[in-house]
Amino acid sequence: MMSIARRWFAFGILAVALAGCATEPPPDSFAELRYTHLPRIELAVASIEVTQSYRAPSKAPNIEHHFPTPPGITAAQWARDRLRAAGGANLVRVTILRASVVEVPLKPSGGVRGLFTNDQSERYDGTLEIRIEMLAPGGRQLAVVKSQATRSRSVPEDITLAAREKVWFRLTEDLMNDINTSLETQIRQYFTKWLVR
Repeated sequence: MMSIARRWFAFGILAVALAGCATEPPPDSFAELRYTHLPRIELAVASIEVTQSYRAPSKAPNIEHHFPTPPGITAAQWARDRLRAAGGANLVRVTILRASVVEVPLKPSGGVRGLFTNDQSERYDGTLEIRIEMLAPGGRQLAVVKSQATRSRSVPEDITLAAREKVWFRLTEDLMNDINTSLETQIRQYFTKWLVR
């Protein structure tokens, strides 16, 4: 008959073997951030042009290229979802001037306290800046609105990659919500003569 010590040893070997067979859980999939649920802003223009003047460095400290939904791509989608050309002579140009997120390392707690503290290890500082111009057929600027949003979120040192990506997603969502509110208010104030509804 197997002794208690041998049973625990066998159980330990089995547990290690089963753990080795375990696979990583599939990464969370994130819905594309869309704005089709909001009313379209119709403008009496021939077309709406969306351009990206911001070029992500794709290296530290910038980390927006790792996002499941990068702010720059989301900003361009916002313009396509919210703005509609209803016919006219002018052109609307939407320019994404900045869509950056920088990772800032945070100093951990020192001494004995640090051993028992789950510190915030990084902070993500996001900046999104968009300009919208109303241009005459020859290119003359008739009106312009511009908005910049900044948001920050920090994460604990024991955060998983899946949880970190959720934080990044929420950061992008917060930036876009701020930009959406600001730009819609300004468009209705300064583009009044071109608003269809």
